[in-house]
Amino acid sequence: MAETSGTEDTDAAGVADADGALCPEAIRRALAGHTTMTLAYVDEDGPQACAVLYATDAAEPGAEAGTGPALYFVTAATTRHGRALAEPGARVAFTAQRDGQEWSGLTGLQGRGGCRTLTGDERAAGWRIYTERFPFVAADDRLRAALERTALWELRPDWLRLIDNGQGFGHKEEWRRPAGP
Repeated sequence: MAETSGTEDTDAAGVADADGALCPEAIRRALAGHTTMTLAYVDEDGPQACAVLYATDAAEPGAEAGTGPALYFVTAATTRHGRALAEPGARVAFTAQRDGQEWSGLTGLQGRGGCRTLTGDERAAGWRIYTERFPFVAADDRLRAALERTALWELRPDWLRLIDNGQGFGHKEEWRRPAGP
């Protein structure tokens, strides 16, 4: 597992090795500070990317060490990316950043992980996080009804990298989910 806070010994790429399992606060704050991610995936026609609004539980460190943050987004299972994400073992990569940043202060995230659709109590919990982040969804009856009929996805990153040029050009902090049993 790798985690960087700027004080650990770093390897040649500037990424520190550490044994902590919690996702670093700076990465969690950055995830919570954005709302749009570009999701990249591969299907039978090759690589593709799409932008989706997301909400995250990353503001809190999580109940269990090593679980990492979750990102929630809505998309129909019939879309090209929905079909690709539904494939067994499908993996995605993503980025999140604000538009219009100056290079000297550029801040953004990169990540990889797996997605799954949520049902039952898990969907209800994810939906609460999503509608808290996007209250306009709950406020508009038509939009809420349409999105409630659409699949709610959970993306669980197993690798995250924060780029923060405001702390120095190319400054990186990384987190990896520890290997499971």
